[in-house]
Amino acid sequence: MLEGKVALVTGASRGIGRAIAVKLAKEGADVVINYVSNEESALRVQEEIKSFGRKAYIFRCDVAKREELEALVDFTIEKLGKIDILVNNAGIVRYNTITGMTDSEWSDVLNTNLTGMFNLCQLVAPHMIKQNSGKIVNISSLAAVKMLPASYSYTASKAGVAAFTKVLGTELIANNISVNAIAPGIIITDMLDTLGDAAEAYKQQVPAKRFCEAEEVAELAYFLCQDISRYIVGQTIVIDGGLSL
Repeated sequence: MLEGKVALVTGASRGIGRAIAVKLAKEGADVVINYVSNEESALRVQEEIKSFGRKAYIFRCDVAKREELEALVDFTIEKLGKIDILVNNAGIVRYNTITGMTDSEWSDVLNTNLTGMFNLCQLVAPHMIKQNSGKIVNISSLAAVKMLPASYSYTASKAGVAAFTKVLGTELIANNISVNAIAPGIIITDMLDTLGDAAEAYKQQVPAKRFCEAEEVAELAYFLCQDISRYIVGQTIVIDGGLSL
């Protein structure tokens, strides 16, 4: 249980982020819901969390911009007094060939998925070190371990998340802070639409013969946010129905 804990979840208005925010709240955590564009969806998540008797706040922030992340952390500390759990979920994807990919298709993805995660970890870590406790869960991707066509920037960013998690995990475990990552396979979220007609073909490649539910990822995140997982350090756990095997 997470009674008395405070969680900050990025990209929490929909998909995996929403499922994680809701799960952590169901288990007792108060939650700050970060979103970048869909305020209506963020408000719905806020109301759902409040229905469990937990505190919930929404905060608009583009994770690619450090100054906005600084404001997000300050807001969380101001409203809830601390940060026990950080879930770096916000991410974007752009597909293109090596000759077709533009500078922005590369840099936008790296700035959001990788640099944004680094900046937020750097901003939150001092608070966790001071309290000598904390849980950080970074959302990587199956793309970090299995080839995904035309996903140069996305694959590079998510592989970077996994590698970064190893380094941060080994540094912060001495302060009783657990850092791990989750690498989801194909999840039933809005991002699935980016696969278009290829979605059914991908499903047939999954040994489980189905795509993953966002709630299944949330259950894994919850496990990593509990004290029982404290001896797991710097790992990236794949949840993909066997697709990577």
